[in-house]
Amino acid sequence: MKLNIAVLPGDGIGPEVMDQALKVVRAISEKFGHTLHTETALTGACAIDAVGDPYPEATHELCMRSDAVLYGAIGSPKYDNDPTARVRPEHGLLAMRKKLGLYANIRPVTTFPSLLDRSPLRADLVEGVDFVCVRELTGGLYFGRPQGRSEDGRVAYDTCVYSREEIERIVRLAYGYAMKRRRHLTVVDKANVLATSRLWREVAQEVAQEFPGVETEYMFVDNAAMRLIQWPKSFDVVVTENMFGDILTDEASVISGSLGLLPSASVGLHTSLFEPIHGSYPQAAGRNIANPLAMILSAAMMFEYAFDLPDEGAAIRRAVDASMAAGIVTEDIAPKGAKTYGTSEVGDWIAAHVAQ
Repeated sequence: MKLNIAVLPGDGIGPEVMDQALKVVRAISEKFGHTLHTETALTGACAIDAVGDPYPEATHELCMRSDAVLYGAIGSPKYDNDPTARVRPEHGLLAMRKKLGLYANIRPVTTFPSLLDRSPLRADLVEGVDFVCVRELTGGLYFGRPQGRSEDGRVAYDTCVYSREEIERIVRLAYGYAMKRRRHLTVVDKANVLATSRLWREVAQEVAQEFPGVETEYMFVDNAAMRLIQWPKSFDVVVTENMFGDILTDEASVISGSLGLLPSASVGLHTSLFEPIHGSYPQAAGRNIANPLAMILSAAMMFEYAFDLPDEGAAIRRAVDASMAAGIVTEDIAPKGAKTYGTSEVGDWIAAHVAQ
């Protein structure tokens, strides 16, 4: 198969972890006989600095003509620490989601046996955790209008907007994942307070009639936030709106013990995007200490979701598991007193393992 991949390393540690993922992608492609073509483009703070736009038109054109997008990370203290900045790296990510029609973020949350002691929760609570969060990406507070501040700067306002069509497509997608898993879907909203959440629940109840084989539960977002900590193994597939999903998935990410372990996919109308959930971590940039596993696992998701190549994805996952079992890991997840490895060393080891 010919694989055309747009590579967007971004900012901070993005280029470093991307390099490791590409090592693994090349090794897998060679092993399974695929023809690989990659092309790199700018996004985020580095794109603002270069051309004044965090998601340049040239980058968008590359994404549109590619089969998949591998995305590193965006963000820079230069913009984080300037509240008056009119253009920010994050604007590029929002623009990308909108222009590519990426309406759903798929984020699996799992734990690794060798790292149970690194989770802030007790081992008996997190052992065996395996669920998927499906987050709506193009509606809600992040995109609702009007949005802004009063002329005197003393009042700010955001608008939360959802349409029936936006809710139907994301809920139906989540049911599709639930049908392939343990047939349990949790719909998260705030229907006791918000009008948009009441529409979410109304539409979800209608769509549920199409999936009688799936057990559906409805949960307020504050209860869901507590349940993630108290009983994370109770979830199978979770679907929710944009801001709630942003918060809950970041909360869920710490269950594994490190932000550097979890991948994600954003899917929708055009080219799908695959990225680690961690940020740009500028303090670690250039120091060869960043954990590349989430980026590498994002590449595994790319093979599975974008190309329907589950064997290739499984081979990458096995190599990542083997690296952790062998202790070939970066300092953030290494046992106390154990030898640690650099970003590039971990990438080299995993690429060599999948090539065997």
